[in-house]
Amino acid sequence: MGGMEDFPTGQVIALTPLIRRVLAPNPSAYTYSGTQTYVIGHGRVAVIDPGPDDAAHVDALLAAVAGETVAYIVCTHTHRDHSPAARALKAATGAEIVGCAALALDDDGPRADAAFDADYHPDRVLADGEALSGEGWTLRAVATPGHTSNHLCLALEEEQALFTGDHVMGWSTSVVSPPDGDMAAYMASLELLLGRPDAVYYPAHGDPVENPRRFVRGLLGHRKQREGQILRLLGRGTHDIPAMVASMYKGLDTRLHGAAGRSVLAHLIDLERRGQVRAHDEHWELLPQ
Repeated sequence: MGGMEDFPTGQVIALTPLIRRVLAPNPSAYTYSGTQTYVIGHGRVAVIDPGPDDAAHVDALLAAVAGETVAYIVCTHTHRDHSPAARALKAATGAEIVGCAALALDDDGPRADAAFDADYHPDRVLADGEALSGEGWTLRAVATPGHTSNHLCLALEEEQALFTGDHVMGWSTSVVSPPDGDMAAYMASLELLLGRPDAVYYPAHGDPVENPRRFVRGLLGHRKQREGQILRLLGRGTHDIPAMVASMYKGLDTRLHGAAGRSVLAHLIDLERRGQVRAHDEHWELLPQ
């Protein structure tokens, strides 16, 4: 893992012949170093995950593409650390906003990520498998619901690279927060990635993932381990989510306990659908198998 010094805010960092990165100034316990915006291609370019509505970040993006044509502004999903800058970038460049579908959803739970961007209105929604292209580059949409129901990854076919948004991150596991976040969908989307040929992932937060299939297998194993912990705790008489979080996430920054509870809830809802547990108000119990 790289250190925070590897993520200078606002600078254009060339990662590969086709990929440049600009880091937004929104570091936090939830976003690591901040949201990474990627510029794809040269001359006629695409911008992936324009980031938060921050004037300094928009200015840095415009400086990064000075003299070039922004053809597409592409959003992986509509949390407020990912999509709001699309509007200012479109106003400055005339580019089309494409990518994930709009999603306006209130979530009453504590979050480890930004709330939804209710003002996101794409000019065009990318269907699973649909491609955007420019000189020497092709970006293809890969539907990966779970972290959010509208989440897309983008595959840069010429470099066997996948921009994974918040579905797979280089520094932390993704939060899956009901009602929009869905653990079964998240697990299925991870399984989908195992069958893909991508050689490297570029997440919106954290380092590139250089051995993606091994990394994804680790994420799947981690979630299955969490599910097993929940079932054991229920069997021992621990019936409410805060008590589960206290037991399962020892040493976790307390600011992240609410987010951990959302992922525990997502696991419990998945187990409930599979007939293994049931809820009584705020309490959960095992069902006989």
